[in-house]
Amino acid sequence: MLIGIPLDKQRNDTCKPKECAAEMSAYLNTVAVKRCKLSFSKVFSYFAPRLRSYALKQMGNEALAMELVQDTMSNVWQKAHLFNAEKGSPSTWIFTIARNIRFDMLRKLQNRKEDVCSDDLWPILCEQTADTKTAPLDEQITLEQVGHYFEELPLKQKKVIEAIYIDGKSQQEVADELEIPLGTVKSRTRLALQRLKDMLREHD
Repeated sequence: MLIGIPLDKQRNDTCKPKECAAEMSAYLNTVAVKRCKLSFSKVFSYFAPRLRSYALKQMGNEALAMELVQDTMSNVWQKAHLFNAEKGSPSTWIFTIARNIRFDMLRKLQNRKEDVCSDDLWPILCEQTADTKTAPLDEQITLEQVGHYFEELPLKQKKVIEAIYIDGKSQQEVADELEIPLGTVKSRTRLALQRLKDMLREHD
């Protein structure tokens, strides 16, 4: 079910491609002109399983696959008036929407990964901007040590760490600002954090 539309459980999956294309084109036209929920349920019932199969192959995750189906068919409902049977089949149009949504989903997932402090992005550095006046004594000492060792980092690594953990910028923003590849930012970040870990371990 999507935006109040019941699924048509008796899908006609055995029709010939040309017949299906004509049938789905007619349904899409009715959706565009009359906002007909019954016609949309026919389109949904036919394409949803195919979109799910496509999404599972591409993304390998059931939840993401269902999200892609939901977002794609929501777009079909909202943009049915943009479909033009003279320019392509309903299948081509709908799967183009699905591919664009997939790209957007992957981009958002990648950005999330970049912005999260993962295991190799040492959590204590996220506390660099904390108010040390109210922090316990042992935390103050640790923060002071990190600040001291931070000054010993190579300049290029220092710039990256400072931008990410003190200025709060994403790795992509740092890459754009410094005009270097994203991979270089990630590499310098890992090297700097590992170096700080090693220095703290040595002086523990």
